[in-house]
Amino acid sequence: MKRIFLTLFVVVAAAIAGVAQGQDEMKDCPMHEKHASKNHQANHEMNMRGDQGMGFAQDKTTHHFLLRKDGGTIQVLANSVDDKTSIAQIQQHFQHISHAFQSGDFNIPMFVHDQTPPGVPVMIKLKDQIHYRYEPTETGARVIISSENADAVEAVRQFLRFQIKEHKTGDALEVK
Repeated sequence: MKRIFLTLFVVVAAAIAGVAQGQDEMKDCPMHEKHASKNHQANHEMNMRGDQGMGFAQDKTTHHFLLRKDGGTIQVLANSVDDKTSIAQIQQHFQHISHAFQSGDFNIPMFVHDQTPPGVPVMIKLKDQIHYRYEPTETGARVIISSENADAVEAVRQFLRFQIKEHKTGDALEVK
């Protein structure tokens, strides 16, 4: 029994050391800085398009994309409870997108991300089977997206997972 635990410990330690070594190697990669700079530039450009397309400053707000059993939630909050301008802009934007998405119009996320996000073609096709509910919050707003159609729910989740990765929110990629 001790031998199994010792073997398991050695394997786990070697794996951790390999990951750490891989991270150190990336630091020395001659292309590492170029790739990091390219990612930073792409994120900066997305945020600039977000400022324009969403009508509020991305650096004054926090996005969340939450997966649910029947779809998910998009939520944006002002970083300061005293930022009444951002709160009003978020609420206005979310009222607009809840109606736009319901009618199959995903032009704003396509503009912000400079591509058609995954899930959007199916969400457009199944728009009559997806429900979008706008809710104001104290510091912003949310849109709750739900459906009873399994294909629509999966499309919504694909769309939200893409948003989580693009906006680097750290939100869960699986339903909790």
